[in-house]
Amino acid sequence: MRIRIALSATLAALGLMFLIPAAAHAHGDTLKVVVTGQRTGHVTTDITWENDGDAVDETVAATVNAVSVDGSRTMGPWRLVRDPAAAPAGWTTAEALPPGTWKVSVEVGFPALGKGELEVGVPVVDPAPTTGAGTTATGTTDSATGGTPAVSAPTPASASASGSGSDAAPAPSGTQATSGGEGAAVWWTTAGVAATALAGAGVGLLLRRRRMRGACRTS
Repeated sequence: MRIRIALSATLAALGLMFLIPAAAHAHGDTLKVVVTGQRTGHVTTDITWENDGDAVDETVAATVNAVSVDGSRTMGPWRLVRDPAAAPAGWTTAEALPPGTWKVSVEVGFPALGKGELEVGVPVVDPAPTTGAGTTATGTTDSATGGTPAVSAPTPASASASGSGSDAAPAPSGTQATSGGEGAAVWWTTAGVAATALAGAGVGLLLRRRRMRGACRTS
């Protein structure tokens, strides 16, 4: 029984050994590499099996090199990574080419050999213009509020000062008038008391003289 189990396992292993090369041979021995262009400077490439056009399931080992058309600049070597924005056969670079025209070459070494070339142009992207900004009173742009901020009117300090001065001017006159009136009242009061005292003294003298005269006549 054990011999039969061991024999079955051996046959199954041998079958797998023959099936794996057959499956690999069905794809072929070479890869079709097509450089499709660029997206925001990232090189885009489609890689499929040359024989049946199937996408490559394995991780691709490839190098990407770029040379400017005048030969003054070179970029790379870079590697390829899966392109999530493309079909299953899409690959791209994590790095980006600067603006200009480049001769791009992609060479694949695993899981099979393949090569592709293309002249790629990377345009210059202008920065987005800023809109919706207002102008402040000083002529500068106010991007936070997006409009002209309110400018408060200056306080008429000179008018207030002059007004307060004109209002305050009569105060001393009123004070002086009040104090003058009080002085006059005190003076008249003092004069009245003095006059009353003098009148009383005069009356007293007259009464005393009359008494003295009457006494003399009686004697």
